[in-house]
Amino acid sequence: MEPELEEMLKDLLWLNSVIATELIQITENTSQILRKEDIPESCRVEHAELRKRALEIAEKCQPCQALKDHLEKHQ
Repeated sequence: MEPELEEMLKDLLWLNSVIATELIQITENTSQILRKEDIPESCRVEHAELRKRALEIAEKCQPCQALKDHLEKHQ
């Protein structure tokens, strides 16, 4: 694979991982607003696992301390 293409794919995977984690947070926030109460614990646990996996994918492509720090604030 050409280096430029490989770098572009890594960037896209990283960006998609960031988008995924933010969408999880939007879902949690929306759920909390609509319920007028905290989200169920089962959702919180599952979302944490999804965030963790998305971060692993992002870190494999491009390590970024800022993303890790940001995601820790979500939890």
